[in-house]
Amino acid sequence: MAVIRLTLAGLALLLMAGLAQAGAIEVREFDDPVMEQRYRSLTASMRCPTCENQAINDSDAPVSRDMRDRIYMMLQDGRADMEIRDHMVERFGDYVLYNPRLDGRTYLLWGLPGGLVVFGGILVVLVVRARRNASARALSEEERARLEALINRGRTP
Repeated sequence: MAVIRLTLAGLALLLMAGLAQAGAIEVREFDDPVMEQRYRSLTASMRCPTCENQAINDSDAPVSRDMRDRIYMMLQDGRADMEIRDHMVERFGDYVLYNPRLDGRTYLLWGLPGGLVVFGGILVVLVVRARRNASARALSEEERARLEALINRGRTP
């Protein structure tokens, strides 16, 4: 019985130590549910600069915590979502946006998938036409005579 109590006490201490290391849970107070939704949307749409492909709302990195604080303060100041995104891009670069903006540097990124689909469609049409034309070609006199000879050879006993 004493061994079980000691084991449970040890597990409880380990659990509490793990929770202490996990850090405090951030609690943001919003008077307006729309403001809270904007906050969630903004933090979910931005990537942590130090984490590998992780949104700032899921990251425990100090820079992500700083970004969430800045977004919260800017929302409280009444800034628009676009202003907040522009500020974050200015400070951290285009990398922080999961969906990069369409500008001169990203035309290839946005246009390449559509261009490949169009190119593939044109290629399929050309191949189908070429095969259709190859099969519909008329026989020459020599080919026709050979075909007649093969057909007639099968008929005679």
